[in-house]
Amino acid sequence: MGHLLAADTDGVLLNQLNTTVDGEFQRYSVEGGAYIRDNFFGPDPRLRQMVAHLTDQDLVNLPRGGHDYHKLYAAYKAATENLGSGAPTVILAKTIKGWTLGPGFEGRNATHQIKKMTNAQLMALRDRLHLHDEIPDSQFDDDEVPYFRPAEDSVEYQYMIERRRALGGSVPKRLVRPRKVLGMPLDATFEELRGGSGEQEVSTTMGFTRLLRNLCRDQNIGQLVVPIIPDEGRTFGMDSLFPALKIYASQGQKYQPVDHDLLLSYAESAKGQILEEGITEAGSLASFIASGTSYATRGVTTIPFYTFYSMFGFQRVGDLIWQAADARARGFLMGATAGRTTLQGEGLQHQDGHSLVLASTVPPCQSYDPSYAYEVAAIIQAGIHRMYGPDSDRPNGEERDVFYYITLYNENYPMPAMPEGLDPAHIVRGLYQWAAAPDGTDRRATLLFSGSAQGAARAAADELAQYGIGVELWSATSYKALRDDALSAERWNRLHPGQPAKVPLVAQLLADAPGPVVAVSDFMKIVPEQVARFLPGRTFVPLGTDGMGRSDTRDSLRGYFEVNTGHVVVAVLSALAADGKASPDEVQAAIARHGIDPGSPDPLLV
Repeated sequence: MGHLLAADTDGVLLNQLNTTVDGEFQRYSVEGGAYIRDNFFGPDPRLRQMVAHLTDQDLVNLPRGGHDYHKLYAAYKAATENLGSGAPTVILAKTIKGWTLGPGFEGRNATHQIKKMTNAQLMALRDRLHLHDEIPDSQFDDDEVPYFRPAEDSVEYQYMIERRRALGGSVPKRLVRPRKVLGMPLDATFEELRGGSGEQEVSTTMGFTRLLRNLCRDQNIGQLVVPIIPDEGRTFGMDSLFPALKIYASQGQKYQPVDHDLLLSYAESAKGQILEEGITEAGSLASFIASGTSYATRGVTTIPFYTFYSMFGFQRVGDLIWQAADARARGFLMGATAGRTTLQGEGLQHQDGHSLVLASTVPPCQSYDPSYAYEVAAIIQAGIHRMYGPDSDRPNGEERDVFYYITLYNENYPMPAMPEGLDPAHIVRGLYQWAAAPDGTDRRATLLFSGSAQGAARAAADELAQYGIGVELWSATSYKALRDDALSAERWNRLHPGQPAKVPLVAQLLADAPGPVVAVSDFMKIVPEQVARFLPGRTFVPLGTDGMGRSDTRDSLRGYFEVNTGHVVVAVLSALAADGKASPDEVQAAIARHGIDPGSPDPLLV
């Protein structure tokens, strides 16, 4: 094609190439030379004259630019030479699907369904690649496809070996550059969240913002913390970080912001620490991956904290989160304004009841749904030690190349202090007893809560105590962690039939917990159901927010999704009735007492 383009002095061939649609090009790749002559070159006598000296087979053999190594080299050379101009260069390589594979493949839509080549097709490919002498017909049989290896002294072999050496070896491998061992944050950095908020009502989002501020001030890791936020910094209360940390801008701040007269004004700097990316979850995830893999790619460890609307995380950029896992990124994804019922008046756009489900599909992702600020602190402290600390900080040889997804809620309530004597490791493992059942109760049940569902669970326990039912409260910070442990124990038991069986952690912890188990979450029921089958013989009732959302108040939404105090009370009584420890009349009385309409639509089906 090159010599034809050189002869195209008036641009008629170039115009024909530019105006022919892809579908027609595909047909040219499967038709004969006569069809190409009549339909591509034929309409214009100048074009037909240009190829008058070529046979029909010559027209079939005219290469597309994307398969012409001379053109590819020239295009790439021009692109590299254009780097200094500041303008982008795009190379459009026009190719043929199934190129060189023969008439049964080239340009055929069926190419995508063909999984195996016949001997005749293989011979046609061999001939197209000019390998007839190297692979004679005698090497083809019905059972085995001939394998061609160029001679070690051939130009082809030497070129491939040279390129492979330049790429670092015969087997592609991940290179991790040597890095300085990272010092661990001071324990005092986390102390503020452990102490609770007293009578002050705060959200876990607010608690995390304070922790992030403390981490950025930490003398061991402060400069290595990378706060990443899209445009919702003020939504999360992170404007308090602007004056001290400043927002990174490569050329500094070039304007006076509209809020310049405020104490917490928008502040940019070439040395800023915050990456505020604008309204782009994809761009923010790209920054998270760059920071989370810098320990390997740059030999410099940084700790990214990407905070975003939880609804806009896994749902919008799940492919990039999977890529982060594949690249062995480390860091923290903070799903703020989490939950399906915690927002006031905002509908489906922001109501998240399923990001924890999506997080469970990413193997290295350690997902947590904490209820209290001290739990957030414990999880982050343990996560930093696991991902960046010495090997001694990783019990049982846990994988270091993981990242964390932690939900944060915008609902304010008094944050309790971390219970005296509670081992933070119990928080991180996924489940711990938050409060024992009150003494003097004949009937007992176990209630698991996570995230913002803690309020309904605690209120339900108090109400049930008035009716002589003792409820043991457990904080379930990570059902995924419990499930992963249970699956590991199950696999070990399957492969070690002659040895004593391992008991999943969730079964160990709840072995002595009384009565039926009711689990309430602001996420879909499938989240707590991840552990249900590892509690055989126990009545297990999950309460969650399956279904589409509504634009309404928290109280109304929790009534609609049946996760409020009344529904938790009814669920516990119903589970006790199933175990023969309560009567249908007691359940019916609770339904009436809380004004629950049994005929209301199932939110899952609406």
